[in-house]
Amino acid sequence: MQSMEHALRAATERVQAAIATGTPLRVRGGGSKDFYALPLQGEVLDTTGLNGVLSYEPSELVVTVGAGTPLVELEALLAAQGQYLPFEPPHYAWSQREDASQATVGGMVAAGLAGPARANVGGVRDFVLGLKLLNGQAQHLTFGGQVMKNVAGYDVSRLMVGAMGTLGLITEVSLKVLPVAPSETTLVFEADQATALEQLHRWGGEPLPLNASCWVHDDSDANTAAKDLLFVRLRGAVAAVEAAVKRMLADLPGCRMDNAQARPDWALCRDQKLPFFQRPADETLALWRLSVPQTAPVLGLPFAQLVEWHGGLRWLWAPHDAASQLQSAARKVGGNATVFV
Repeated sequence: MQSMEHALRAATERVQAAIATGTPLRVRGGGSKDFYALPLQGEVLDTTGLNGVLSYEPSELVVTVGAGTPLVELEALLAAQGQYLPFEPPHYAWSQREDASQATVGGMVAAGLAGPARANVGGVRDFVLGLKLLNGQAQHLTFGGQVMKNVAGYDVSRLMVGAMGTLGLITEVSLKVLPVAPSETTLVFEADQATALEQLHRWGGEPLPLNASCWVHDDSDANTAAKDLLFVRLRGAVAAVEAAVKRMLADLPGCRMDNAQARPDWALCRDQKLPFFQRPADETLALWRLSVPQTAPVLGLPFAQLVEWHGGLRWLWAPHDAASQLQSAARKVGGNATVFV
């Protein structure tokens, strides 16, 4: 706790000095998302000193941690109690230690990015109960709290999600967590994109424990022919998952994956480390992120795609000068297109 207090005093003094001199500051935790959003400007204001678990009540499903706390440490703490962050925040950059990522909890909130389960469980914003922040006037403010229903009026704590640190320095965060599901299974089907989207829409209208999906044209194995594959992860009660497996395999021929293989693959999908996300040799290409309604059809774009969130998220590599084409295609179905990398 003393180290947190010391780090908070240091951050406050740094902001006060920046105000006096008119020096812009750049809030930065582990730097795992330096590639994301606008070009980085200003002197670095390091948040990693704001590190530590301030309170954790497993029976209440609430944890409060300093913003500089490594994400892997929080996830390990929760896992020891059979709990987790359902929105699966990506880690991206990893340190030289194989078991430690650089991502911090504050960066997770500031970026607002979620992983494969986003379409079913919600995003980061849905799990932020409250936070404290240091604003541009060096005032330490508190918003929200540590219970589910704690907001009367505008919820500023959730406004910080995805703000990329532009509204203030997050110092601590209270998060809702959930118990790990009793059962988890991944099914894989061979299907083109149109068939996969149609089937996902149909399954989405039924009481099935769908948790995540990923469709991709898989040509990663040089020894086998490329295939269009749809991966669907189920999570929930044992009986519900088993019933869903029978139902879905009856609808579309497929097979069940071993969890020992599937779980690392979903982590690679979360962190965009699947073969699809490897930067092509053509350096003019950018990784585009198209956010569209889940019911949107195949967009008919001349670029290879990876589809997540039951059709709601389409990734593709395309040149920057394809911007108007991509944005037009996304807008026609009620979505938008942005450069991610």
